[in-house]
Amino acid sequence: MNKVTLMLMTLVVLSSTASAETYRVSGDATYSDNTPVSFQDITITCQRGDSECYQYQGSETMTDAQGSFTLVIDAADENNGTEILLTLRGEQFSHIIDLDVYMTSTDNRMTQDLQLSQVPPMPGFGGGAGCCLILFALVFISTLLRTVAGLATPRGRAAFQGFKEPNYHECPECNASIVQHQLVMHFITEHDYDPYEAGEATGMVLRKSWSTEED
Repeated sequence: MNKVTLMLMTLVVLSSTASAETYRVSGDATYSDNTPVSFQDITITCQRGDSECYQYQGSETMTDAQGSFTLVIDAADENNGTEILLTLRGEQFSHIIDLDVYMTSTDNRMTQDLQLSQVPPMPGFGGGAGCCLILFALVFISTLLRTVAGLATPRGRAAFQGFKEPNYHECPECNASIVQHQLVMHFITEHDYDPYEAGEATGMVLRKSWSTEED
């Protein structure tokens, strides 16, 4: 390849590069209920067989938290009128490159909003976390209500302060309900047991109670 041919090729490349313009497409992406499409890719795809579009195939950008986006490509005079498809979550939106309108725009951008026909997807982890928080709140409220209801009674207030209700046992002699720590005295005073016999009788009552609890 001689120097003249190399220089001509370089000039052709430089001239085509110099004639290319930075072309911006901006807008807002929303779902069918007008909520923003946040943090989703917008990709350029082409109609099958459209060779003029293929140079832009795969160019992409991403929406921000509010669903706003700006897609930047290079467009030369020969690209004027080329159709590109802005693809978002499987839906396509046609855009025709219009350099004449673009060059006369005040902010050097083409405006095209994208509204999907689909509704927002069901929440994933974020939604599961929200459900857990709601469940935790319900459990907390239920516990609080039970505590308040318990404090409304004398027994509940005593339990809240750490008082434990004593155990009662049935006397095998008279079937009376006796507080556990008074069983020995009950056998002695009410049934004329000597202390040793009262102790044994109390032990038998307690063992019977423990056996019933284990069952």
